[in-house]
Amino acid sequence: MDEERALYIVRAGEAGAIERVLRDYSDKKLCEGIFKVLIKDIPTTCQVSCLEVLRILSRDKKVLVPVTTKENMQILLRLAKLNELDDSLEKVSEFPVIVESLKCLCNIVFNSQMAQQLSLELNLAAKLCNLLRKCKDRKFINDIKCFDLRLLFLLSLLHTDIRSQLRYELQGLPLLTQILESAFSIKWTDEYESAIDHNGPPLSPQETDCAIEALKALFNVTVDSWKVHKESDSHQFRVMAAVLRHCLLIVGPTEDKTEELHSNAVNLLSNVPVSCLDVLICPLTHEETAQEATTLDELPSNKTAEKETVLKNNTMVYNGMNMEAIHVLLNFMEKRIDKGSSYREGLTPVLSLLTECSRAHRNIRKFLKDQVLPPLRDVTNRPEVGSTVRNKLVRLMTHVDLGVKQIAAEFLFVLCKERVDSLLKYTGYGNAAGLLAARGLLAGGRGDNWYSEDEDTDTEEYKNAKPKEELLKPMGLKPDGTITPLEEALNQYSVIEETSSDTD
Repeated sequence: MDEERALYIVRAGEAGAIERVLRDYSDKKLCEGIFKVLIKDIPTTCQVSCLEVLRILSRDKKVLVPVTTKENMQILLRLAKLNELDDSLEKVSEFPVIVESLKCLCNIVFNSQMAQQLSLELNLAAKLCNLLRKCKDRKFINDIKCFDLRLLFLLSLLHTDIRSQLRYELQGLPLLTQILESAFSIKWTDEYESAIDHNGPPLSPQETDCAIEALKALFNVTVDSWKVHKESDSHQFRVMAAVLRHCLLIVGPTEDKTEELHSNAVNLLSNVPVSCLDVLICPLTHEETAQEATTLDELPSNKTAEKETVLKNNTMVYNGMNMEAIHVLLNFMEKRIDKGSSYREGLTPVLSLLTECSRAHRNIRKFLKDQVLPPLRDVTNRPEVGSTVRNKLVRLMTHVDLGVKQIAAEFLFVLCKERVDSLLKYTGYGNAAGLLAARGLLAGGRGDNWYSEDEDTDTEEYKNAKPKEELLKPMGLKPDGTITPLEEALNQYSVIEETSSDTD
């Protein structure tokens, strides 16, 4: 039985016949036979069948070693329309062949080091970008875009050199951002603002998968951008951040897909220079401002603190700014805390993002302070006891994972404008001791960063309880061996050192 006869039986799809063929031919020989058939002029259906078998076989690294050659890679590039710069994607009948070829290339590149090297030699990244440009505005070929993007992600993951090529030579940042715009059907209302339809349908499964692959590829392209970007890049990063804001405000076909979409958006936002994250919030329109004023007037006059944040027509508003995206990030963070596992991978990215946003942007910090550390009314329970976001974050301050507890403490410290007295008010001394010791602030004071001097008002409940709260103070040993408040002990040692210095 020759290869063509064997492949004909495989294409026929009869289980017993397929088993006999696979027993007669080794996987290696079958792979070789498939490539020999693919170079011939055969019907599209036969091409698809051959590629489907090759995709399954290409999951085995042992099979790939002898068949991963430059000639065979070029066969797949031709079938995937990656060799033809001027060829348009008009023949719908060819789309299944293109998709299956891209799937095969994904498996082969992932499993074969030789294929990875050949990808560089064949300039595969540039070919993939050219294919993306052909189909970036064509929604009916989402499968082609999805696997093109997946292959681009794999290449940029496995080869750091390709990241630089994508970023600068191939203009990958604007290209991939436009792919996201297309997937989300974004309509711009201003330079960095898009129209959000809260009652619109969710993304389709295909659009969601395509967006997730684009987000992953963009992450690799921008992985070092926060520390090396130029001022001239700011516009492009702001456009990307505005697209990611839109991403946070829409949903996928299922709850799990929405979480995966938002998780990748959070990871990518972490690569955006913090100065460009101001587009995550935006001023209200004239109509929204009028609605906010009406809502504020409807609140009782004794609810002063609550007037700062209002919800109108599904829009979270604070100090005249639309805070929907930040509110989504806060809810995302709380869900990750509630999961109770994989904190380092699942929680620290969003916590780090919120921390940097709060440190750099006053309105974001004030909104998050209002949501996470509202005026203290419950003064009877310990800070870590309860189900509020503050309680959950305080519990993380003593987590066994050093990285998790550090970022949780840092977030709360920034919300308190890096003031020790304010942090202790909301977390208690024992929970904050680790961060204060690391910062050299056990005796009080504040951090190195400057924050606005807006007032942190105390509730009547806290004012009444404050005189009774000094049950735990940092203590130290005086020169005579007795225990005293740490600040007093340090002062006495300072006096002794000065006296000793004068004597010398």
